[in-house]
Amino acid sequence: MMKTSKLFVDLNAATMCENQDAYGMIENAAIAITEGVIAWVGPVAELPTAFASLPRESFDGRTVTPGLIDCHTHIVHGGDRSVEFEMRLKGASYEELARAGGGIVSTVTATRSASEDTLLRDALRRVDALIAEGVTSIEIKSGYGLETDTELRMLRVARSIAKNRQIRVKTTFLGAHATPAEYTGRDDNYIDEVCIPTLRAAHAEGLVDVVDGFCEGIAFNPSQIARVFDVARELGLPVKLHAEQLSNSGGAKLAASYGALSADHIEYLDEDGVKAMVDAGTIAVILPGAFYTLRETQAPPIDLLRKHGVPMALATDINPGSSPLHSLLLALNMGCTLFRLTPEEALRGVTINAALALGLSDTGLIKKGMRADLVVWDVKHPAELAYRIGFNPLHSRIFGGIL
Repeated sequence: MMKTSKLFVDLNAATMCENQDAYGMIENAAIAITEGVIAWVGPVAELPTAFASLPRESFDGRTVTPGLIDCHTHIVHGGDRSVEFEMRLKGASYEELARAGGGIVSTVTATRSASEDTLLRDALRRVDALIAEGVTSIEIKSGYGLETDTELRMLRVARSIAKNRQIRVKTTFLGAHATPAEYTGRDDNYIDEVCIPTLRAAHAEGLVDVVDGFCEGIAFNPSQIARVFDVARELGLPVKLHAEQLSNSGGAKLAASYGALSADHIEYLDEDGVKAMVDAGTIAVILPGAFYTLRETQAPPIDLLRKHGVPMALATDINPGSSPLHSLLLALNMGCTLFRLTPEEALRGVTINAALALGLSDTGLIKKGMRADLVVWDVKHPAELAYRIGFNPLHSRIFGGIL
């Protein structure tokens, strides 16, 4: 992609920088971009002469934010679980479906039978929906193969997405997602014989950025996850964890003990877990799509997270079972409506805090030195992004400085 120098003017910039007023707003702003990087941002009246001669693009007073980041997705998978959706509406619980061979295991069957081309084609349709809403970076997990060949195939597809679309992809190995049918009742054997060897193979092929696990009664206990995380540490890979979604199993404290980037879901997180996350600098990833779809009643402890200053990220959790949510803009509204996040907290959750949850240090803010991943919106105030339901006010998406 050819990088150019450009000056974007006549914008109201929600920089998300905390050393300014709410949203880090700069009215009548200019943003100078050179080689795909923000070289200067500030009021147009203060524009340095060094940037005054750059080619200009005017946006007529529209609002600009950092590019949106979806920091938790299962976007590569085979099939769907619409029948299970109907069964849940008739009374079956998520745990009952999982124990009966549905849930994650049913998607494993569909994913194992799908070719790499099919997985890529279907994933790109989902990615396109996010791109159309201003998303510039996404995380993509494996975890629907639960055997070496399919896990590697999923990760290769995830890598291919960034070659087929203008979007940044961070890949996450989630081999510790569930125990496949062929290992029923032998969770430890699965971890040692399949999950860990597959992690090593994926790392050797350069397919893994982060390692994840599902710590829950229907998945793996903390000691089993710790064995996977020990290997991640050996390989120099950061970790994150699905934790405290359906019960409090101590997953967040375990994740924090490994310096995890994030603990995700966390509906049943207690104050001890919150304090452990503070000490480790672990981000809380809030996933309203799963809470909504599963009709859960216990919300994440937002007030505790605020009290202790834990940064909160927000994501779609796109997956075929518990969160078939393909709109990050809707996730903003759901985070506010279901969990009482403020619109500013929600926007931070899909910009700077989402970047931190992925270990990205060059995106999520509009400031000098950051990648020029930006979104221009047809809104007067950034709170509108969380306020409206089913409405996409995207005007322009800028990826690496390219409009």
